[in-house]
Amino acid sequence: MIRPLRYAGLLCAALLCLAVFGGIASSQAQVQVDIAMKRSLFIVYEPILVTVTITNLSGKELLLVDNPQHKWFGFQVETLDGRPLPPVGGNYLNEPIALGSGQKISRTVNLTPLFPIGEFGSYRIKANVFVAESNRYFSSPSLNIEITDGKVLWNKTVGVPEGEPGSGSTRSISLLAHRLPQSNYLYLRIEDKPNGVVYCTHQLGRFLSFGEPDIMLDQANQIHILQNSAPKTFIYTKVGLNGKVIGQKTYNEFSTRPGLRRVVDGSVAIVGGQVYDPVAAEAERQKISSIGDRPVPLPGASPTPKEKRPDNLLSE
Repeated sequence: MIRPLRYAGLLCAALLCLAVFGGIASSQAQVQVDIAMKRSLFIVYEPILVTVTITNLSGKELLLVDNPQHKWFGFQVETLDGRPLPPVGGNYLNEPIALGSGQKISRTVNLTPLFPIGEFGSYRIKANVFVAESNRYFSSPSLNIEITDGKVLWNKTVGVPEGEPGSGSTRSISLLAHRLPQSNYLYLRIEDKPNGVVYCTHQLGRFLSFGEPDIMLDQANQIHILQNSAPKTFIYTKVGLNGKVIGQKTYNEFSTRPGLRRVVDGSVAIVGGQVYDPVAAEAERQKISSIGDRPVPLPGASPTPKEKRPDNLLSE
């Protein structure tokens, strides 16, 4: 089993890659490096997830390992006019990996904490792999991304309660709307602006633009958000001031529309609606359909295999 790269091993690789830029080889040679992203438009401070796939085409086993001059894995990030962005950190180690002939590995990396991509604009990203045996770098094709920001729907600055980490300081909470190619998405950002710290920029899910999301703070200043994600469907999210998602549930407008309500003790509760699990509901629908609605194949015909639907994953 191949062990994952150490998180710290991703820092500062861009400077080393740029230092040997002239020695970068084509990705169609001994090692093929591919890079992929699900989308190219992001809001500032949002996690930028990049998947890198490394394929050994050398015909023999390769040992990918750091040496005193070069790190075997890293990224090159620059603006579209060619200005390189130095990484955030400095000292790091990459785990060595033995890659068999024809074998490939894939890793998904969040570039947001690794590079200062905090200004609006467009950037170019490459992944680079150094092979010590041939003393060469192999580079992926480049991908372009655009960093923008969403429309602020709600903003408030609150204090951190006593007994909580960071008590005595403040947090700026912002609810933002962002239009992606297919839908509107709702984001939550929590910052300590005086100290320049961003605790999170969470994508909470789709929301209907004609329905304003509800947001309330409880007695501990924890954030409660209810958004209309589809007709008669709502997403409820609870987040702490440190950016940690405490919980998220989906509600259906069964007989009454769900809403947020403050309780006497200062907590916030959901009233109305009905908790709804989309994954479980789909599984039950498939089960019911398979009993009586399955078509009878013609004599001698092979039934068409049914594709497995992937589970929906909440963004971090």
